[in-house]
Amino acid sequence: MIKILLVVLLFAGPVWAQEQAADALATAGCGPNKVEFEVKKDKKQHPTGQAEPGKALVYVFGDETRDADVTYIGGTTVRLGVDGAWMGATQYQSYFFFPVSTGGHRICAGWQSKIAKIAKVRIAASFSAQAGEVYYFRVVSERRQKREPAIKIEPLDGAEGSLLIASLALSMSRTKKQ
Repeated sequence: MIKILLVVLLFAGPVWAQEQAADALATAGCGPNKVEFEVKKDKKQHPTGQAEPGKALVYVFGDETRDADVTYIGGTTVRLGVDGAWMGATQYQSYFFFPVSTGGHRICAGWQSKIAKIAKVRIAASFSAQAGEVYYFRVVSERRQKREPAIKIEPLDGAEGSLLIASLALSMSRTKKQ
């Protein structure tokens, strides 16, 4: 009986630790690790949203800090989550938007990658939404050769947000089939 209990505990430990990590990420605002997005950018469209009654609207702009003397192929895909669910993804010089309910929220931005070290690059922040208001956030990925990958979330002024909508591509993301 003790041997069976030890075997059960031996295999249950890692599962329990994974569940704790997933719970902590959801509390920070991130969605599940297994969810991945396909992103297409449309440089011709620059739509704006309208806040639904009783809700707020959130815009997310993807940006990157890059080494000027390095040629980069493709953009980093960054997922953005709110309150434990991924809302979508963006890439370099693109944006998307979505509604949120009123009240306090936790947002999380994280790189999407099959490489574990890169997939762990995340950041979280909190904000409070009021009905009818619009919130703008820039997610900046650090892609530099001699530095560890990093990411940050910056709240933006409404005027800056409007300027970015006019100049960046619309990011259209959908979840990849597993």
